[in-house]
Amino acid sequence: MENSTIDKERVVRRNRKSRIEEENKKTRAQIKTKRNGKKNSKRKVITNIFSVLFALGTIGIIVVLFLLYGPYSAFREWLVTTAMTTMTHQYFATWFYDEETIKYILDKNKIVEIDETTDANAINFGYANKDSYENEYEREILERDPKNNDYKIIEISGKKYDGYLVAVYDASRIKTVVTENLGKSGQYLTTMAKNNDALIAINGGGFNDPNFNSTGGQPLGITVCDGVYKTTDSYSGAGGIIGFTEEDKLVLGKMSLSEAKKQGIRDAVTFGPFLIVNGKASSVVGNGGWGTAPRTAIGQRRDGVVLFLILDGRTAAKPGADMDDLIEVMQRYGAYNAANLDGGTSSVLVVNDTIVNDPIDSTGAHKTRPISTGFILTKDDSDDSDHNLVEEKLK
Repeated sequence: MENSTIDKERVVRRNRKSRIEEENKKTRAQIKTKRNGKKNSKRKVITNIFSVLFALGTIGIIVVLFLLYGPYSAFREWLVTTAMTTMTHQYFATWFYDEETIKYILDKNKIVEIDETTDANAINFGYANKDSYENEYEREILERDPKNNDYKIIEISGKKYDGYLVAVYDASRIKTVVTENLGKSGQYLTTMAKNNDALIAINGGGFNDPNFNSTGGQPLGITVCDGVYKTTDSYSGAGGIIGFTEEDKLVLGKMSLSEAKKQGIRDAVTFGPFLIVNGKASSVVGNGGWGTAPRTAIGQRRDGVVLFLILDGRTAAKPGADMDDLIEVMQRYGAYNAANLDGGTSSVLVVNDTIVNDPIDSTGAHKTRPISTGFILTKDDSDDSDHNLVEEKLK
């Protein structure tokens, strides 16, 4: 009897153990199935992500190739003209196009300058506040700030740019400044302005950059500072001499050294293109060949008021200005003669030793670079702390 009871208990235990083992097997199988399901789900997610990325990458490559080599030329013309007018980023064009294609694009997009030298006799000094003005732009120029008789700063805004126009009322106080390390390296405009006790300063002409190192030490062409010829190199590029005579008139011309001296040039830089000569605007073929970028320009009205124009760019919303934009703004404010100065990262407006515009370099950093030359408005005996009020308004 006892043996029979023991055998029954053993059977019960075996059956219980079998059930437990079977349940454990089912549990392990379920866990394994879940794990495999999760792994498969992860694989599907990863596969889907890579598929999307591959598709986007393929679409991106197709779009880029279409823009670079497709039937519509606007993008590649913009790319080539913008890149080839920089000193350090021409590779954006040369990576994708051969020399013949680049030349073809540049020939289709260019400035045709007026083939004249400035007639200085057309500039007759004489301006004052009026009771009535021809238009709102003349009012902006001639209606002076009661707290500042030397200059007036006007904010400028367009679809592609923001910036400033400075009306300078005494052209005799506009001078050229050069880097103290002439021939070796440039200086920041703030340093040149401070060293020369300037009220206002803008960047000036272009400079040689044979090694694409942007040191800014060697100005292009002829440079004159207060009658002293700092550089006398020949120049065959767009524009030419941009300078003031001993009679304080802005003269633009493709001049030799002897011709510049004959004209009585007292302060000058070399660059271009010329935008307006004797009231006649240069012709813009295609996009003008200079692309879109921050810009600086200088001009003079027939009444002798000098115009400094600085336009910012290099943002997604505001890429900058082209030559058409410079001509349009200068004509709007009555420039009789006007010329493009160095642009890009060089475009800077300094008021009381402080940069008031927003220069952006090729890396996207909000900063300028050393340059070789600039134009300044010098102080006189009547200048006092009122100029600080102008700086405060711009902050």
